[in-house]
Amino acid sequence: MKKVTLEDKHFKLFIESKKILAEIDQLCSEINAYYANKKPIFICVLNGAFLFASELIKRFEHECEVSFVKLSSYEGINSSGIVKNLIGLNENIKGRNLIIVEDIVDTGNTIDSVYNNIKTHEPNSLEVATLLFKPDAYKKKIPIKYPAINVGNEFLVGFGLDYNGIGRNLQDIYIIEENK
Repeated sequence: MKKVTLEDKHFKLFIESKKILAEIDQLCSEINAYYANKKPIFICVLNGAFLFASELIKRFEHECEVSFVKLSSYEGINSSGIVKNLIGLNENIKGRNLIIVEDIVDTGNTIDSVYNNIKTHEPNSLEVATLLFKPDAYKKKIPIKYPAINVGNEFLVGFGLDYNGIGRNLQDIYIIEENK
């Protein structure tokens, strides 16, 4: 079993990259079908969603645009509960079809902040695509239309997800080993 150590935490393999990419393929086939002639703007939530967004957008077979927002809500392995908007959206999105691209939706605080902020700009449509979704932890009402993989409430790293800024570059997703 593959294992990694990041700073003071130990992690073991949870989801192999081959499975991650297969789930992204499946998800993107749905997005391709729905957005075929709608020229969506993919809004990538940095830093964590960059790898997922890259794989998703590479598989999108139609015209699209890409933009980025940067937020922060984690300290170590826990959500701070406070979403800090670090870099905002610069495009005129009124009347456009938007897909917010997230690495992980757990409590929903970050996606709630991004979604409600974007909604004030009057897009034509606004949906959420996320690599990982924690339905048991989710506390908001915003629909998560495009989840690639549902997971439990464990702390995960890899494929864009980090622990104190490290581990994003791991190709697989790892789960924390609490008893180490």
